[in-house]
Amino acid sequence: MPGDESLILLRHLSTTVREWLGADGRGLDDMLRFETTPMATVLWIGLALAGAFLLLILAGMVYQQVGAAADARRHPPRGRIIEVAGRSVHIHMTGEGSPTVVLESGMGASTLSWSVVQPRVADFARVVSYDRAGVGWSGLAQTPRTAVAIAEELHALLAEAGLAGPYVLVGHSFGAYVLLAFSGRYPDEVQGMVLVDAIHPDEWRSPTPQQLRTIRVGARYARVAAWLAQMGFVRFCLARLARGSPRLGRAASRAFGEGTASAARRIAGEIRKLPRDAWPIVRAFWSLPKSFLSLEQHVEALPVSAAQAAAAGSLGSLPLLVLSGNHHSLERMAEQKALAALSTRGKHLVVKESEHWIHLDQPELVAWAIREVVQAGRLERNAVWVN
Repeated sequence: MPGDESLILLRHLSTTVREWLGADGRGLDDMLRFETTPMATVLWIGLALAGAFLLLILAGMVYQQVGAAADARRHPPRGRIIEVAGRSVHIHMTGEGSPTVVLESGMGASTLSWSVVQPRVADFARVVSYDRAGVGWSGLAQTPRTAVAIAEELHALLAEAGLAGPYVLVGHSFGAYVLLAFSGRYPDEVQGMVLVDAIHPDEWRSPTPQQLRTIRVGARYARVAAWLAQMGFVRFCLARLARGSPRLGRAASRAFGEGTASAARRIAGEIRKLPRDAWPIVRAFWSLPKSFLSLEQHVEALPVSAAQAAAAGSLGSLPLLVLSGNHHSLERMAEQKALAALSTRGKHLVVKESEHWIHLDQPELVAWAIREVVQAGRLERNAVWVN
């Protein structure tokens, strides 16, 4: 445990200091007899600063471990923890009936992002949300986070949980890549699909130099953030933000640029749309290094995931509803229409007064869309939707 390692390090430091000073303290007398030359003064100042920095790191690590343990007690998993391929995975199942609705979150998002939609869907179907590896209450994976890898893990999770198909798949944003890969791998088990402001494979399949730079910078920021989380710094900052500290936002703008700070503010705005009891849980999740390490894994594999989603090809006559926010450019809106065209029974709906997180802006509409696809899936497969 990292906390145990900190205590062991402290014990070693204590032993070393005692040996250096000696049992009778003569070592301290020897230190005090050093000549106070300018070089010696600089050396002592450097040693003092290094010692203070080391103590600060150790204090931060202890603060992080104590806080993480407290969060685990305060916020136990809402569903079940199932072992899949040697890793713990969190799955939350509610409702009854067939087909089973499977909710796939966007990049970095957990089961909490479906907190408002899932209870509505449970009124008419069995519905499942889960946390991908490294997200929420699930353990971190050591393998690349590609769409196919995640789809295969999802299939194994559903089997381990005793949830046989058919499935209606519902995915937000990056989740569309996973669901398209899933349908390509297991087409006979998929009975319908709802895509919620999904990313089209063409957006990242052949990244431009600027997009490649975005991936590199994003992965680098995630690695740095994971280290800061290990030191307790992220936990401290999130606690300050929760108390409404204005200085922290200004400091973030100076350190990372206004664009990054603005994106963080937008995400914080979306989180506030969740039930209030979910806010401290989201804060607890993003105080953990694994959340940032998982984000790095997803970001680095983005072009591969896009290519895998594109390789899934046509959805045939699968009931499909594509929901889009009304914030897209003409190019992006054309991609949303192209997603609906993957099926001969595809429909595209633009949701007014909603942006990327439609399931938080208008959860009733998302639940309605899922119901439409569930009902279509319960009909005979040769039924045809008319656009």
